Amino acid sequence: MGTYILKRLLLIIPTLFFILLINFVVVQIAPGGPVEQAIQQIEQARGMGVSGGETASMNAVQYQGAQGLSEEMVKKIEAQYGFDKPATERFWLMLKGYLTLDFGTSFFKDKPVTQLLVERLPVSISLGLWSTLLIYLISIPLGIKKARAHGLTFDKATSLVLAIGYAIPAFALAIVLIVFFAGGSYWQWFPLQGLVSENFAQLSLFGKIKDYFWHMALPLFAMVIGGFAGLTYLTKYSFMEELNKQYVLAARSKGLSENRVLYGHVFRNAMLIVIAGLPEALIGIFFVGNLFIEVIFNLDGLGLLGFEAITQRDYPVIFGTLFIFTLIGLVLRLISDVMYQLIDPRINFDSRGAK
Repeated sequence: MGTYILKRLLLIIPTLFFILLINFVVVQIAPGGPVEQAIQQIEQARGMGVSGGETASMNAVQYQGAQGLSEEMVKKIEAQYGFDKPATERFWLMLKGYLTLDFGTSFFKDKPVTQLLVERLPVSISLGLWSTLLIYLISIPLGIKKARAHGLTFDKATSLVLAIGYAIPAFALAIVLIVFFAGGSYWQWFPLQGLVSENFAQLSLFGKIKDYFWHMALPLFAMVIGGFAGLTYLTKYSFMEELNKQYVLAARSKGLSENRVLYGHVFRNAMLIVIAGLPEALIGIFFVGNLFIEVIFNLDGLGLLGFEAITQRDYPVIFGTLFIFTLIGLVLRLISDVMYQLIDPRINFDSRGAK
């Protein structure tokens, strides 16, 4: 197992490199970069709208948005954002900074990217951990109940509810919740945005806890309602598979109660794949669920930070969030593999030549 872990850790390095390289190349050829945006803002401030009939030579000016500005000013703007250097040199400087966790400074927020990530990370972790906890607390008991009542009315009724919940996208449900319960058109029972109220610091300990969960109610509901369907069915069929095995029949023949058979013998074996899949579940929740929820509810997490960076072409923030997301994803997948072997020692990645 140690050899396998070492191989996976070493594989993280080239994986991060190629992901950053591919995205760096894509970003370079994408229109509307920070230089163009800065030039456009200057022109708008000066009232220098560019007409369609202008015929300035593109050989004299590198960016289309530079029409109307002197070449000297364009070069100053390029130097301000680091675009006075060749792309290869910029990529090399970025990699050197990443070795010391220096992701540069945001173009538009005037803060180090590391500081922005540290400020936003607690929100994303809070959403991810609470939603994962709720999903597991709902899915595991429900899946066990469905396994014991397979084919009965309870199983069919809950399957319908799960299908409806799974079919509704989290972002669509979030919008509906805002419209109905956050002052959109009907009731204003919950806050529209943010993780805490403006007077959070002045509240008592109980008041802070209450305020926090009051703000978290709608985002968590939107994330959880469609997230527990897959885990519920995974739990159900894991238990059904175990219930049909010989050791269960032997335990029942000894006169053990159904609960003793279920929780004393079946539970540990059936939960192997469910528990080992926890890191994979976290990847989906952090990288998919969080993004839409943070944007819709205006929660200052990594998802919203990355979304804002993409719309503004804030390259240091884009690559910084990409680096963190990729690194967390790779580490969680490694943890998932390790958990499989810790829970079930029969699994041996080294003997199977895993890479």
